[in-house]
Amino acid sequence: MADTAPTGYDSGLYNADLAPVPPARRDWSWLNMATVWMGMVHNIVVYEAASGLMALGFSAWECLAVVAVAYTVLFLAMWFNARAGTRYGIPFCVLIRSAFGPSGAQVPVLLRGFCAVFWFSVQSYAAAQAADAILSTLIGGWTSLDVSFLGMRMHMWLAMALIWALHGWIAGHGVHRIRNFELVAGPLVIAVGLLATLWALRVGHGPGPLFAQPSRLHGAAFWSAFAMGVTGMIGMWATFAVNIPDLSRFVRSERDQVIGQAIGLPLTAMVFTPMGILTTSATVILFGHPIWNPVELLLKLDHPLITVLGGATLVLATLSVNVAANIMPAAYDLINLMPRRLNFDRASSLVLVLGVFFMPWLWFDDAASIYQVLNLVGGLLGPVTGIMLADFYLVRRQVLDVPALYRHGGRYDGHDGWNPPALIAFAAGGVLASAGQFLPALAGLSALSWFVGVGAGAGVYLALSPRRPLPHANDGIAPSEA
Repeated sequence: MADTAPTGYDSGLYNADLAPVPPARRDWSWLNMATVWMGMVHNIVVYEAASGLMALGFSAWECLAVVAVAYTVLFLAMWFNARAGTRYGIPFCVLIRSAFGPSGAQVPVLLRGFCAVFWFSVQSYAAAQAADAILSTLIGGWTSLDVSFLGMRMHMWLAMALIWALHGWIAGHGVHRIRNFELVAGPLVIAVGLLATLWALRVGHGPGPLFAQPSRLHGAAFWSAFAMGVTGMIGMWATFAVNIPDLSRFVRSERDQVIGQAIGLPLTAMVFTPMGILTTSATVILFGHPIWNPVELLLKLDHPLITVLGGATLVLATLSVNVAANIMPAAYDLINLMPRRLNFDRASSLVLVLGVFFMPWLWFDDAASIYQVLNLVGGLLGPVTGIMLADFYLVRRQVLDVPALYRHGGRYDGHDGWNPPALIAFAAGGVLASAGQFLPALAGLSALSWFVGVGAGAGVYLALSPRRPLPHANDGIAPSEA
């Protein structure tokens, strides 16, 4: 059961996993933060994102420009949104109570939790395909296990069980062991990516045909597509721009947080994206058409050693992104719903179970529907980012009464636990960010949906929020020194 809440704290808002991390236990360095991001950035979805950009008509160099702008914006948003976590040691689901109230906070927390479980399910099924390729190479007759159950063959069920078990093993060792896993996994996947890039350069005797492909976009069409590309890349990480305090609460200083994210986010993305383009360029030479799905590429190469090592790398890459970007935040979100019943171990196990119930094998190949749903949800999280930034920097002026975040009836309670300005701003920003998907006359907003959501959410929240007295210096837990 959860630890007893301190005197004056509400047991429905507190347990040991939601408690502020004391300064003595905030021991993540810039290296830990950088390697965690390395483990998240080089995943299958990001690898394939370059194909979407090139399909829009960009040249390879323009793809890199889109990635550079998108990840620089993300870095800035996460840098500022991470600061409260580093200063006070609190997770997203507690920090968000400052703006939404302890009851109203459940709205963005549930939305963020849904996204985390959804992405966990999608990424894990992709890893299961890689595991299935490995097992079919090592075990004769593996694919003959073709008994179908709930629309999926038995050999894929076994591959999924293996992937889910690996996730459970890593997550079951706790947050600090996750840090140690990422310290190895992040750089290792980058190293394997460099080997694949050297292979691609050898096959293509240079950058290859994709880097020679000219841009098909010019003038207004270019800038419209550029905005859409930047927004799409940001959309993949819009969920993490919200809950970055879940990681930054363990970092020892603001300096470590900033340096680690700068190295692990924009810099790693700028290294990883050309790796994907170069490797795919080699497939054009070998097979006559680009192959962006790495599992399909491994099967196409049809070399046992390459299939096993490449598949293992894909599994490792998926584990590294899922445990930090999906299982950890989803577990905190579930703990926030039931702090009396759940701790991190139980909540992370529940995430694994919920991931199966999403049944990704039934719709995995319908990418258009997947991304339409995720873009819609991502558009709704833009206002949450704007509200959080406006609340912490402009309304609270970076000073929080930490104990009040763990009890009802205090300065953050709003009206019976609900803060109307945040809820109205969330609704207004969500409507504006998503309107372009439903109203053709506002289609132009879709290209900048995340930016519209952030701006609208922050603006409406500030307009509706009264100026509040700051907490006294001795009200909250002392922040860590930067």
